[in-house]
Amino acid sequence: MTGNFPDDLPALNAVLNGISALFLTAGYLFIRRGRIRAHKFCMGSAFLVSTLFLVSYLVYHYLTGSTPFQGRGWIRSVYFSILVSHILLAAAVPPLSLITIHRALRRRFDSHRRIARWTLPIWLYVSVTGVVVYGMLYHFPGN
Repeated sequence: MTGNFPDDLPALNAVLNGISALFLTAGYLFIRRGRIRAHKFCMGSAFLVSTLFLVSYLVYHYLTGSTPFQGRGWIRSVYFSILVSHILLAAAVPPLSLITIHRALRRRFDSHRRIARWTLPIWLYVSVTGVVVYGMLYHFPGN
């Protein structure tokens, strides 16, 4: 981080995505072990961190636009494959997460579990690939 707003927002966004992935993973492990309170805390924290990410992401892109990927050759195809899947699945995360949380809050645990089986891997993929996209865009040789 450089200390220059909004130049630091991409790094902050990657950190927030990484933290979200950690909370999601911990929440999953906690529920598998029957630790419901810890699961709730982690999933609520993942939702909060992801919400902060979304606000920061939107602010950054409003202020600066997009950053082109400068890589050439085969890595360009890899980058855009990851980016396209990330963007498409990222659009599904807000409604899926809200429905999943709503069902849990309504104590509709059977339907919560059914949708969480889809929500968790999609949300986790989006969080992890967000960090990967950041790394490729800002730290890959040629960028």
